[in-house]
Amino acid sequence: MTTRHTRRPRVRAAGAVLAGTLALLLAATGCSSKASGDGKGDSADGVRTGPGVDDDTIRLGALTDLTGPYATLGKSIVQAQQMWADEVNSKGGICDRKVEIVVKDHGYDVQKAVTAYADIAPDVVALPQVIGSPVVAALLDDIERDKMLTFPQAWAASLLGKDAVQVLGTTYDVDMIAAVDFLTRTKGLKKGDTIGHVYFEGDYGANALEGSTWAAERAGMKVAGQKIQATDTDLSAQVSALRKQGVKAVLISAGPAQTASLVGVAASRGLKVPVVSSAPGFAPQLMETPAAPALAAMLNVVSAAPAVSSDLPGVKTMVTSYKKKYPDSPVDSGVLSGYNAAELIGEDLAKACEAGGLTREDVVKAHRSQSNADTGLGTPQNFSDVNRPASTETYVLKPDAKAVGGVVNAEDAHTAPGVEEYLSSR
Repeated sequence: MTTRHTRRPRVRAAGAVLAGTLALLLAATGCSSKASGDGKGDSADGVRTGPGVDDDTIRLGALTDLTGPYATLGKSIVQAQQMWADEVNSKGGICDRKVEIVVKDHGYDVQKAVTAYADIAPDVVALPQVIGSPVVAALLDDIERDKMLTFPQAWAASLLGKDAVQVLGTTYDVDMIAAVDFLTRTKGLKKGDTIGHVYFEGDYGANALEGSTWAAERAGMKVAGQKIQATDTDLSAQVSALRKQGVKAVLISAGPAQTASLVGVAASRGLKVPVVSSAPGFAPQLMETPAAPALAAMLNVVSAAPAVSSDLPGVKTMVTSYKKKYPDSPVDSGVLSGYNAAELIGEDLAKACEAGGLTREDVVKAHRSQSNADTGLGTPQNFSDVNRPASTETYVLKPDAKAVGGVVNAEDAHTAPGVEEYLSSR
């Protein structure tokens, strides 16, 4: 990513009489040439600026979870994005401005997040991190009103269709279509079989279930759903129910604790069937628990991002840098997700600068103009259609306790059969 750019002066279309009048007014009043009242204006170098941007600094915001159920993920993302900012700043910044990231911890509490957004919004130009589907849902109207380019750490299809909100990679339904395809191709599932699906209540689980149900019906199979709460960490009852229904495989769209319980209980009770998790349902720390042998034997993970143990040059470079900067922190999927999001927002800022403006509207426009954004950390993404996922390609990962991040790539990124048909029908 190029992080330093030659600035283009703002082009003003003004007649000679108007220009002369403006000059006289400025001379008489001693006013700045910056616009007043709307937070927008021209910086000393002629670049349009607005909230979060001045002559020296570009401020980005992070609404994260450092004290709640996703604290490990939040820490990884925050550290990865700070590493990116430090790297960018060491090379001169973006648009000759240093990048600063303002972090607010909401602890996965929606009300705290709403308050944090109100605190941070006047002072930042974009949000490269907002953790939590419920949090993003509560902030959608404010984000759209403020035209604040936002990258959620959430992948529900309900977040599509918003100009300022960008779901990176695939959505949960697309991932589950890929999961069903994986089971039929590699695990022997066939027409007439039943697939269990354990899923969180809310947008995450509902969207995932939509994809699995569609894919199963297309393949002549049935889905036996088991809805759970985020507070449910013992899935013994769900495993018993699925066993009675004779499932040949189980999908899970929940958190790491639920994945560990599901797989561990299923293995102990003789339900040794393939299990496929959404990406948020796995964390490398699971490979240090008693469930590790069962996870290694039974689990696969569908993900829009590759494993952090991937041989992709960009991923290897990032992992090396992260280990050096944060030697006591694990390298997990949050590191890759956070760094990738920062790289993408950096490209948007650079592109907006080249076009002469760093207002929020300029940054959103620059972002939506990108149809083949490639950071080298996964698959290229298309941001030009707000109604479609940025990517339809999914990796399949396999737990491996010896690997960096606890997983390895089992299958490279690909678009599963039926995904385009499904998206066209929405």
